[in-house]
Amino acid sequence: MSEIPAPPSAGSEPPAPTPPATSQLLRENWGWAAVAVGMLVALYFLGPILMPFVIGAALAYLGDPIVDQLERLHLSRTAGVCVVFAVVGALLTGIVLLLMPMIGRQFVTLTHTIPAWLAWFQDNALPAIGIHLPEGSRLDGQGIAELLRSHLGSAGDVAGNILGRLGRSTPVVIAVAVNLLLIPIVAFYLLRDWDRLVARIDDLVPRHLHHKGRQLAHETDVVLNGLIRGQLLVMIALGIIYSVGLSIVGLNVALLIGITAGIVSFIPYLGFISGLVAASIAIIVQTHEPLSLLWVALVFGIGQVLESGVLTPKLIGDRIGVHPVAVIFAILAGGQLFGFVGVLLALPIAAVLAVLARHARSSWVNSPLYSGYSHKP
Repeated sequence: MSEIPAPPSAGSEPPAPTPPATSQLLRENWGWAAVAVGMLVALYFLGPILMPFVIGAALAYLGDPIVDQLERLHLSRTAGVCVVFAVVGALLTGIVLLLMPMIGRQFVTLTHTIPAWLAWFQDNALPAIGIHLPEGSRLDGQGIAELLRSHLGSAGDVAGNILGRLGRSTPVVIAVAVNLLLIPIVAFYLLRDWDRLVARIDDLVPRHLHHKGRQLAHETDVVLNGLIRGQLLVMIALGIIYSVGLSIVGLNVALLIGITAGIVSFIPYLGFISGLVAASIAIIVQTHEPLSLLWVALVFGIGQVLESGVLTPKLIGDRIGVHPVAVIFAILAGGQLFGFVGVLLALPIAAVLAVLARHARSSWVNSPLYSGYSHKP
């Protein structure tokens, strides 16, 4: 019969908890850490060829909920993917055919107004902040405009000139063509097999981590849903709001500025600030009426109010949890490390890291190492 240990004496303290075996954990998991580091190194060197796969995966992620809905209508997975591709292809074709001629005409208008823009900048903006160019020095806006016109030509020749210049560089043409061809192919196969791939990844998670892994996956999906789908819808909505509003004001390059401001709005406040500055300069050069600045400010003010009060709460909410400074840093760091692919991956990776950081903080605060090993009497 085994002995029952004697209870501790009244004046004695219970033994302190044993610290976690950090060295043992490191020995057990060094292989996984090496695999993670190896994957990062491989991504760094494979960066130039990753773009079609990254874009294809993002498109598959965006399309999966729609295909799931079509499956509930008793369509096969492959048929649902084909329907999504057909609808998206028709929409993109219509948008390109509708917008490209308008953008081309406004681009030509922009090249003609560049001299006036630079003259206003030199004669009004620079003196207002105390900067005066040396006597006889002028910004050569006419030369810049002539350079752009000589390279791109008229509105009807913009696409032709661009394609013609690409055609004189065979490797560039081949690379662009392969990437453009790979994007829909990768997106099609990933979208068709999305649920199967997710299930296989789920099966690989160790059983003792399965519940925690699913919780992390769910939170990550919520964050990415708000980031990718929500932010994309916000960008489209702001592009439409700015373009329509500036067109009503009468700005002759409204579409160019509005679409550009909408596209860069995924960086906090950049779309609002850059669009407001560009539109203000353009409208004052075009009309010479200071009152027109109020209408431009009204357009961007309405856009900002709708973004912060309606679009972001409804489409994104507080699910991302990434500080604006962290967003800017992630984009710059991604571009520096992996180029354009890094810019595409920056925000999703930052969002996922935000989820992991929240869980890591919770684990740290509840750990014995944080609270201390000594037991207070």
